[in-house]
Amino acid sequence: MRVNMARMVAFHWCFCILLCSALFHRARAIDIDVNNVDSIKNAAWVFSHGVMDYYNGNQTGGTLGKFSWPYYWWEAGAAWGSMLDYWFYTGDTTYNQILTEALLANVGPNHDFMPKSEVTTEGNDDQAFWGFTVMAAAERNFTNPSHDQPQWLELSEIVFWSMAERWDTAACNGGLRWQIFQFNNGYDYKNTISNAGLFLMAARLARYTGNATYVGWAERTWDWVEQVGFLDTDYYYFYDGASSTDNCTDIKKYQWSYNAASFLAGAAYLYNFTQSEVWGNRTQNVLEGLHIFFDDDRGGVMFEVACERVQKCNTDQQSFKAYLSRFMGLTAILAPWTYDTIYAHLVNTTVNGITQSCTGGRDGVTCGTSWLVEGWDNTWGLGQQMSALETVQNLLINQVPAPYTATTGGSSPGGNGGRRQTGYVTTGIVSTGDRAGAGILTSIVLLMMLGAAWWITM
Repeated sequence: MRVNMARMVAFHWCFCILLCSALFHRARAIDIDVNNVDSIKNAAWVFSHGVMDYYNGNQTGGTLGKFSWPYYWWEAGAAWGSMLDYWFYTGDTTYNQILTEALLANVGPNHDFMPKSEVTTEGNDDQAFWGFTVMAAAERNFTNPSHDQPQWLELSEIVFWSMAERWDTAACNGGLRWQIFQFNNGYDYKNTISNAGLFLMAARLARYTGNATYVGWAERTWDWVEQVGFLDTDYYYFYDGASSTDNCTDIKKYQWSYNAASFLAGAAYLYNFTQSEVWGNRTQNVLEGLHIFFDDDRGGVMFEVACERVQKCNTDQQSFKAYLSRFMGLTAILAPWTYDTIYAHLVNTTVNGITQSCTGGRDGVTCGTSWLVEGWDNTWGLGQQMSALETVQNLLINQVPAPYTATTGGSSPGGNGGRRQTGYVTTGIVSTGDRAGAGILTSIVLLMMLGAAWWITM
């Protein structure tokens, strides 16, 4: 009888602890007042900590700038872009030193964000996302590196020109391939996001530097994407890409939000710089085409149309909504007539999606993949936290100045237009030595994976 009584007491204690824990989590749920700047900043602070929970690069055994597995190197570059904007929108400098170290640790030997450690996986789109972040550092007047380090604008220019010199007319009459090196899977695929990266970098550099050469590259890229059929001008939908082996005739018509978002922002940058009606119309048309990424039946909540409803979004795709929010925010400032539409998208997503989704995990503020479902969907990750952070912090777009340029207060120095005399890789054709080096790296990775599998089995 005493034993049973002890068990009953223990059970009741456990029940109380679980109940208190549940109530604590409910109390931690974020209630965001979209009309209150402090409330928005507080939510951004919570989500920024959620992003950094996945970073161990500055710890023993970690790699500076890289996030823990399963997040690829490209997403690290994207995440640092989110953290840079977090500083700019909120004024919180907590992570600025870590951010600077992460960026400079990954520039590679030629300052083109092609570190040797990524040679077996890096594509043009991967490089572009690191380029976006250093370009934002120049536009936001983020603290310049010391004089013995490469500068933000210089890095942006080098990234752009290293990509531009891979423009390939041998297949599909132009465009960038997905992968940089021939030995990587995907080299025979020309995808929209790689070309979107080139386009957006060109547009941003044109506005920042005033150099019309970049406008020419932006026009070339837009025209090619349209002519090859990756852009459907009936609806302003952007499709994924096509194989170069059949001259890009069999287009994969998946629609990803970051493709459309990159072209939206690029068009807005070019409109802002040129004041051209052409770029103004293109900005408006792409904005209208974004309707497929917002569910009116759920109050206008943002979602990834190609994968989210069927719960098939992979690790990369779980972060795509972050870039949609980021680039919509830039567009709202650069093309002011778009502000009301974009701000409504951000508000509707925050109120009807994020506040009820980001209620999971042990901390009670972990965000799920889908904001369409009621409550937390029991998923978590870096991409989910980035998406919430970017959407919420872009509610502050009317609290900060527009991206700076060299003539409006931008302080980052350039470097010979990005055209360094020391040869960075400019084509997808590599030497036997490079191929052998990549093969050695691949063998090491495979051996490590096999060793890990043996250890787990044992």
